[in-house]
Amino acid sequence: MGLTSALFTGLSGLNSSQFRLDIIGDNIANINTTGFKGSRTLFQSQFSRTLSAGTKPGTGQGGTNPVQIGLGSTIGTIQRSFTPGSVETTGVPSDLSIEGDGFFVLRTPENERVFSRDGAFSLSADNRLISQDGFFVQGYSVNQDFQLIPGNVTDITIPVGSLTTARATEGVDMTGTLNSTGIVATAGTTLESQALEDGSAAAITGATLLTDLHNTGGGPALLANGDVITVNGIRRGGREVPVEQFTVGTTGTTVNDFLAWLDDVMGVDTTAGVGGTPGSTVVGGRLQINGNVGTENAIAIQAGTLVTNGATQVPFNFTETQAATGESAHTSFVVYDSLGTPLRVDLTMVLEARTTASSTWRFYATSADDSDVNYALGTGTINFDAAGQYVSSPANSFLINRAGTGANDPVSVAVDFGNVSGLNTAQSSLVMNFQDGFSTGTLIDYSVGQDGIITGTFSNGLNQVIGQIAVGTFANPAGLLSRSNNVYFVGPNSGEARITPPLTLGAGKVSAGTLELSNVDLSREFINLITSSTAFSASSRVISTSDQLLQELLLIARR
Repeated sequence: MGLTSALFTGLSGLNSSQFRLDIIGDNIANINTTGFKGSRTLFQSQFSRTLSAGTKPGTGQGGTNPVQIGLGSTIGTIQRSFTPGSVETTGVPSDLSIEGDGFFVLRTPENERVFSRDGAFSLSADNRLISQDGFFVQGYSVNQDFQLIPGNVTDITIPVGSLTTARATEGVDMTGTLNSTGIVATAGTTLESQALEDGSAAAITGATLLTDLHNTGGGPALLANGDVITVNGIRRGGREVPVEQFTVGTTGTTVNDFLAWLDDVMGVDTTAGVGGTPGSTVVGGRLQINGNVGTENAIAIQAGTLVTNGATQVPFNFTETQAATGESAHTSFVVYDSLGTPLRVDLTMVLEARTTASSTWRFYATSADDSDVNYALGTGTINFDAAGQYVSSPANSFLINRAGTGANDPVSVAVDFGNVSGLNTAQSSLVMNFQDGFSTGTLIDYSVGQDGIITGTFSNGLNQVIGQIAVGTFANPAGLLSRSNNVYFVGPNSGEARITPPLTLGAGKVSAGTLELSNVDLSREFINLITSSTAFSASSRVISTSDQLLQELLLIARR
């Protein structure tokens, strides 16, 4: 009985050592497996054969201890270690590792959700982030405004080379110094044409038809139906007004129609409350053009600027009767519509009023890229205190019409004058410091932050969030079920996955351009290999010795 038991006890030792060798072999085989987590074997003693349970001590005799014979060992558990492995720098932007707790969340082709510490990812042909086995990396996507959509876990897409974007300008920051001790603007440019009369020799009015304009003293009509009046060379503040054309209609185009169009082309702002008396009109039989106040708003119409029929006729000749006055400053800058089209804006600042306690400036915004030909975009005032510091700007925005261009219409631009001061300076100056719009750009690169946010870099200099990596954590990671492909599944004792962004609810941080190596300690595994092989040999010796003793018993029986 005893020798037979020894055989089976030795066998249990062989089995235990064999299992341990299997685990050690798996650990060593995966020493170079990215994100691999090594295991260890823990043993327990099997039940014992009890010969005596022992006795209690008495008055005349001490107690005795139990007498038990162990029957070998068995596997208690195979425990996986989730201690972090070393991190290797690769420089590949799609290589990711997690420092701390958590697993990358993957979706298999069968729509199973699995988890892995192996962050050796790459981009597929359809720009989705995938694992080595083609499993889809999960995370959070963004909407059309590049804002993360929380809670919606989906396949991560990084469309390098195919995603294009543009952003319409919403805000502009200005900086500079305005000379609040300059001349207050009170007058704009006044230009008058030659005296004109209609076919009845009466002085013209705004209601006179363009086809009924004559020079005084008679003569042929200056314009006929279908004539094209071309503006080419009008200057506003020394800057040339874009070339535009006005066609004399066949349904009765009046002088007022032409003058209103001319105001639009020149960008004359006739908003109520602006300084001077801007706006073109007819006075005493003459066309009178009145510009906005300030020297930077001065209008000049040289001879030959307004021509008809391909420069063969000059219908009007203007003479300046009043010059524009007043301290002013001009700057130009570029903004963008929703399609990324650059739009040039001219901004003119004019000193409108001054007291001992404050000064007030007015801005005039114009743009030749306004789609409705009315180039005056808007106006507003800026207030400074006695120390020249910015106080307020009640109306600080303007609109650029983009009807018919395919872009969102209109482009609304708010101007921040907080960095502009009104001091005593030799010359007023104004520049744009920043604007938040961008032209059309293509995604050319990306980076992943510690919080898992994927930031795309576009060819136009724009940096936008295009997604975020998701991380899964578990109450008991050791309870996960390991399968092939270096992934884990939820196990009965792992708890449900908590899927969150990195650095949230105990999840670790993501490190881009790195990979987590296996956490197997090779030197320790070699030591374990030696002790396991020794234990295997020793157990086999127990079996061989028991066999020899049984043979001796058989020899005794034969004698």
